[in-house]
Amino acid sequence: MLHRVACNTSMRDLASAMRCIDTGSMSSLELGVIGNCQIASLIDRNGRHVWTCWPRLDGDPIFCSLINGAASHESAIGFYDVVLDGCTRTEQAYLRNTAMLRTTLYDERGGAVQLDDFAPRFGQYGRMFRPTMLVRRIKPLSGRPIVRIRLRPAADYGASRPSVSHGSNHIRFETPDYCLRLTTDTSFSAILEEHSIVLDEPLTLILGPDESIREPLSKIGRDFFCETQRY
Repeated sequence: MLHRVACNTSMRDLASAMRCIDTGSMSSLELGVIGNCQIASLIDRNGRHVWTCWPRLDGDPIFCSLINGAASHESAIGFYDVVLDGCTRTEQAYLRNTAMLRTTLYDERGGAVQLDDFAPRFGQYGRMFRPTMLVRRIKPLSGRPIVRIRLRPAADYGASRPSVSHGSNHIRFETPDYCLRLTTDTSFSAILEEHSIVLDEPLTLILGPDESIREPLSKIGRDFFCETQRY
């Protein structure tokens, strides 16, 4: 998959991508990959999306912190993660025989959070359903974990930020070339302002085209998860 991306990226695009690089150290190359042959994303051991081209494998990377240094800087952009307060260790593995990645974060108080990341792919109505979509399910496993959800897409190979607007249960990120929509069943203000929240119930976040999702998010997330795992 990475070879395909490299082959589809021109030298001009690579030169543009170099603008992402700063004096900080590069991200770890110990990465997992999720995808559905329409979209793909590289995810590090902490569950951070660090490289995701949009809306195709050779598109502009909305997440590019793989090459622009650490995401610890408050001004950094180009990543998508869940920060667990007091995190002490992480575990990560694919669900058996799938391209679905599970990351578990543990805190110093005995709390734990499970992140399931995947791009939906399964048969539907006699054809393959593989939308330009990333699904993240966040589940508390123990304790009362405190988390921050940070979604900071970039544009023009990390040179700029998309403009942001929101509705009652979604956030829109718009550039001249595309418009992303995050639909969520948690507080959108907690994501926009990156507030800490106590994770006391499962959450579903769907990042995709600027289209309305009319069914309950928890049901959509569960159905997409089960169908993709079965496929």
